[in-house]
Amino acid sequence: MVLEDFKEAIALLGKRPVLWFPGIVAGLLAAALWILYNISGIFFASRLLLVCWLILTLFIAGIFAVIKKNEGGIASLFSEGVKYYFRVLLPQMVIIFAVMLVFVLIIITTSIATGGTPDIMVLSALSVFIMIPTFLLTYFADVIAVFEDQRAFDSIRRSIDLTLNHVGEVIGFFIVSAAVAIAIFFTLMAVWEASLYDQLAPIMNYNETQLTALTPDQLTSLIGPGGMWVTSIILFFGIFLAVPVLYTYKACFFRKLSDMAAPPILQTGEYDSKGRWYKY
Repeated sequence: MVLEDFKEAIALLGKRPVLWFPGIVAGLLAAALWILYNISGIFFASRLLLVCWLILTLFIAGIFAVIKKNEGGIASLFSEGVKYYFRVLLPQMVIIFAVMLVFVLIIITTSIATGGTPDIMVLSALSVFIMIPTFLLTYFADVIAVFEDQRAFDSIRRSIDLTLNHVGEVIGFFIVSAAVAIAIFFTLMAVWEASLYDQLAPIMNYNETQLTALTPDQLTSLIGPGGMWVTSIILFFGIFLAVPVLYTYKACFFRKLSDMAAPPILQTGEYDSKGRWYKY
């Protein structure tokens, strides 16, 4: 099922080129974030990250709406994105707020119980145990909000129910999605290393201690301004490919999964003496 849905997603991307447009926007935003980070530092880049998330939500809603209607161009992508914008945004905000609230409660409880600052390793382990299940269980909330016109809490609840009732299929979906993301990442990483071979050559002579101590800022200074632009271009293509493929696949998979999960429609009535069905 999961591979069939992936093939359907790839075919849909070929039939509807408009689905690639959000990838262009996401790629440009990612490249802009990288350039701003290198020029102005983390302070301004972190502020722009929030703006990019709000902008990208519009186009994600548009992707789902176009696939739902099975028609539309750029204008429809925008209009449907605006229509479903808050339907997609609100579940994400609820999930983020709930996770943050849980973390605050854990930190307060741990601080009171131990009488001091909570251990960083313990908090890191708890963050993994909280965030990964939350991500897996609520992953389909945004597409449910569009396909089924559900509100924030209803879409989250529906996503949890759907995931728990179809664990095998959902795990298969995540495996395929991860494989696609890893394939894109390593392919473009190889292109990046080949493009910046001369700048990265000194790293080959580093020992294990030097490699461990290498920081992102040191790597950025090593590749120089030219490497910054090369990295931004490769980052653009990576996001450009990943966003349309993964979100289209997500919509196709959910559509098939929801059809499987749909309860049969029961009709009440009876047959007359001639075998004709009369619905009540």
